[in-house]
Amino acid sequence: MEKVNVKKYSNGEITIIWEPAKCEHSTICWKGKQGLPQVFNPLKKPWISIDGADSQTIMYKIDQCPSGALSYSRNMDLLDKDI
Repeated sequence: MEKVNVKKYSNGEITIIWEPAKCEHSTICWKGKQGLPQVFNPLKKPWISIDGADSQTIMYKIDQCPSGALSYSRNMDLLDKDI
């Protein structure tokens, strides 16, 4: 059985899940006017800096990932509650 490489990055509210083997390198996550290079920067290690934007902005961008290499999970329902 082949081991699947999965990386996770959390800010307490959400966890970004990256599956490198699925990545098609579309550059949607980081390149162009709508990209988030402050979060997704392939020139840095690690290439994901989850503190680069708020959780809602990151989730919106991940929802645009065509390959499904990037996904997320909500750690708590804090995003929908007034604290």
